[in-house]
Amino acid sequence: MEIQLKSEITCPKCGHKKEEDMPTNSCQFFYECEKCKTVLKPNEGDCCVYCSYGTSPCPPIQENKGCC
Repeated sequence: MEIQLKSEITCPKCGHKKEEDMPTNSCQFFYECEKCKTVLKPNEGDCCVYCSYGTSPCPPIQENKGCC
């Protein structure tokens, strides 16, 4: 399976969506919604904001390597 490097993050507060490039060598723990300025953090049990709010999980999870 080809690793996805882009993910569309949806803000749980305002519903704003934006496609972002995911880092391949680190996890992203914080993400600020450009519309409502809410700072997103991973949900409990998730390693990063892409795993919690994105359309694709982060690359390490996609590769079944565990997270950063």
